[in-house]
Amino acid sequence: MNKQLPDREQAIEILKRNHCSPKVMQHTQAVSALAVEIAKQLQEKGHQINVQLVEVGALLHDLGRSQTHSVDHAIVGAKLAQQEGLPKEIASIIKRHVGAGITNEEAQWLGWPEDNYIPQSLEEKVICYADKRIDNNKIIPIDVTINQLQAENMPEAAERVRKLHNEITALLEA
Repeated sequence: MNKQLPDREQAIEILKRNHCSPKVMQHTQAVSALAVEIAKQLQEKGHQINVQLVEVGALLHDLGRSQTHSVDHAIVGAKLAQQEGLPKEIASIIKRHVGAGITNEEAQWLGWPEDNYIPQSLEEKVICYADKRIDNNKIIPIDVTINQLQAENMPEAAERVRKLHNEITALLEA
């Protein structure tokens, strides 16, 4: 990381400075708590994971919701992260957290810039997964998210969430 990673308090201040609503801030704090719990369990299993990056990245993953509540909040948030001078790892977390990732075809359909919107690092995957397990600020079973995506006629996104769940679960059980 070339730029300094903010701490928890600095991340919360960034959300406030960008006028994130209290509801969004409650959600990001719940996602952060679950993501950190998962990251620590993975660390105990011997996996290399940056718990501080997970904590701060999860707090900031919905930064773009300060300006929009559409799926584009990922793109908006990544730009805001760059404007805030945050490390590129934070911008990557923000742009890759929606729908367990967005394929190139989906990104093109959405009119997004050409880029990789699929979670790559373990930190990105853990935050993305934790986000899919939190509804507002409560932990929900992953099947609720999968069923909701299927009901919204998004079977590919539902399958990506299922695969992400299986990947994280397998790492935790290894």
